[in-house]
Amino acid sequence: MKKRFPRLLKLPKEHSIFLFGARNTGKSTLVKEVYADSSIIIDLLKSETEARFSRRPDELYDIVIALPQTTTHVIIDEVQKNPKLLDVVHDLMGQTKKYFIMTGSSARKLKQGGANLLAGRAFVYHMYPLTYIELGDAFDLDHALHWGTLPEIFTFNSDDMKKEFLFAYAHTYLKEEIWNEHFIRDLDPFRRFLEVAAQCNGKVINYSNIARDVGVSDKTIKSYYAILEDTLIGFFLEPYHDSFRKRLSHHPKFYLFDTGVTRALAYLTDVKLVKKTSAYGNAFEHFIILECVRLNSYYRLQYKFSYLRTQDEVEIDLIVERPGKKLLCIEIKSAEKINRENISSFISITKDMENSEAICICNEEYMKKIDHVLVLPWRIALQKYFSV
Repeated sequence: MKKRFPRLLKLPKEHSIFLFGARNTGKSTLVKEVYADSSIIIDLLKSETEARFSRRPDELYDIVIALPQTTTHVIIDEVQKNPKLLDVVHDLMGQTKKYFIMTGSSARKLKQGGANLLAGRAFVYHMYPLTYIELGDAFDLDHALHWGTLPEIFTFNSDDMKKEFLFAYAHTYLKEEIWNEHFIRDLDPFRRFLEVAAQCNGKVINYSNIARDVGVSDKTIKSYYAILEDTLIGFFLEPYHDSFRKRLSHHPKFYLFDTGVTRALAYLTDVKLVKKTSAYGNAFEHFIILECVRLNSYYRLQYKFSYLRTQDEVEIDLIVERPGKKLLCIEIKSAEKINRENISSFISITKDMENSEAICICNEEYMKKIDHVLVLPWRIALQKYFSV
């Protein structure tokens, strides 16, 4: 039986929307709950339904026109399966008072097909794996770092079942989002790329090195990363753009959308994460950045994220540009005890940054201040800086 977790994302009932998110993040469940009493569902994941509307997209018009007044919402699940339906939706928006709720796990096919994105007449929302807030008492940090927070992972009681689910998820992604949609011609190098991309998660991308490891060109690797981004499996973290004199790196980092899927793609689900190791620290940093991105989206904060690396390889893990507020510089440490020596480089580099605020997000039990840096337990930090 699936466990139910209340989601932070609030969807409007009196407006049409796009809801994008990777597979299994809970999009369909949420829209069916929100619009349960007033909707009809067109589920394009069902092969018969997809084939039906592929043959005649205009049939959607006939169906919607015939709906009673009490059916106010039309849910189209996985709309990227048939982008031509959006032309029909556009016409119906002008001729009816119905609201259209369109979910999708890939923006790539919509982009490539020049799909009608309704010229702003539908609000855009994104959905992610569960946040620590949504999980509530069910949240466990070590579990989140190892297995991730996709809703379905919490339906399994054994580690073996969780491992099988994550590998099946990766296979589903390859088959349904990549191969069936003809985004690539040869699946084998892309499969190798996924493993390397997972191993390089959160590191500055070196396209040439990855191309050499995978056995393809730099251009192909860039196209592979674009596929990951467009199918919502990950996102780029760009270097901070400013005239800051010490900035060096011009290459982005890339973060996959879930810690558990990342470990599965890297074939690490059998390897235990141990505190005070670099692997644990990397997983913790990944988790914190994912939480920041998710909360920023759900609370509609409109923050912009980047990172900074200097000539002597001093790095600021996360820089947050906040409208109307100071620049927020974040150091992420998995340690339970933070002292001046742990963050000396961060203290030094942030002193040079005017009109900024510097914090260290960590596993400390207590909040404290070292020089100008505020050291915060991670829950307190996320609540203070990424909630409303």
